Amino acid sequence: MKKRALSIRPFIGSKDFEVSRNFYAALGFAETVLWQGFSLFRMDECSFYLQDAHVQDWIDNTQVFVEVSDVHAFWEDLGKRQLPERFAGVRITAIRQQPWGSECFVHDPSGVLWHFGSFENQR
Repeated sequence: MKKRALSIRPFIGSKDFEVSRNFYAALGFAETVLWQGFSLFRMDECSFYLQDAHVQDWIDNTQVFVEVSDVHAFWEDLGKRQLPERFAGVRITAIRQQPWGSECFVHDPSGVLWHFGSFENQR
């Protein structure tokens, strides 16, 4: 029998769970509360678990790459959301061209680094 992976859902920690919940909603993820201190966030076919767990070493070493269909359109939408103005500690970095495609970066309020990118030469 051939098996097929259906999804991958990383677990993300948070320094302040409520702030992080609000941030991810503002970024465009839809939340499903699973139980107190634990939620599923989904954007299209991508999802992750947000936990009310603050382990700084873990958070400092967490990076998530999300492939988007058009990084330039994503960047334009990201700018309209004014996340750094609304959430302390949030940083966004403009699109960078890489040998494999393009990506921009978002640091969430806890410091988790998100890469949003589009592949051009490989997949």
